[in-house]
Amino acid sequence: MRFDLSDGFPAVTTKKVHWPSIIHELLWFLSGDTNVSYLQENKVRIWNEWADEDGNLGPVYGKQWRKWEADDGTVVDQIENAIGLIKNNPNSRRIIVSAWNVGELDEMALMPCHAFFQFYVNDGKLSCQLYQRSADAFLGVPFNISSYSLLTCMMAQVCDLEPGEFVWTGGDCHLYLNHLDQAREQIGRVPLELPALRLDPDVKSIDDFSYEKIEILDYNHHPHISAPISV
Repeated sequence: MRFDLSDGFPAVTTKKVHWPSIIHELLWFLSGDTNVSYLQENKVRIWNEWADEDGNLGPVYGKQWRKWEADDGTVVDQIENAIGLIKNNPNSRRIIVSAWNVGELDEMALMPCHAFFQFYVNDGKLSCQLYQRSADAFLGVPFNISSYSLLTCMMAQVCDLEPGEFVWTGGDCHLYLNHLDQAREQIGRVPLELPALRLDPDVKSIDDFSYEKIEILDYNHHPHISAPISV
């Protein structure tokens, strides 16, 4: 799926997506945190099923994005590396962030579903393509599309670029049996006009974004459709 980020922000409108959860989870990833305490403090419960009794998840997304440990002990900040390439070598074909660290997969409470993404710069615009190895069509995919579209817009701003496209690619795409009725209800609804995204224009560093500096405008949507998370 391909989304032109200049045509509105890709938040699904045929059901309500919990926007605070999208923002807080992305900020949590970007902080390098892997304990659910921050999420729970902000009423985000989507990771609770996988956390241990102390709230730890092992070396999941935040660890790999910001603190990937090389064999020689070097700590790699993939997000900062990507920003550096976007700014200084925008034609690079290596502007990539991977959460799929094969050496630490067994230590993760949940292996990465959205595992690998690449940035592309063209004509003053920043685009991003995500590969999602495991795609929960009803709950996960709409959430992840909005999350990575938001990340693309944030990265574009700190790199003095305009948002381009977000491209979503799925591997194992599936609809769980206990989501069938909910999916039938959703596809019977008429999509509404997409909302807009507003980022605080004063933010110049990816680490300076906070919840208050990210806002979705005119998000009109159909009612929420409840569905269980399949663990």
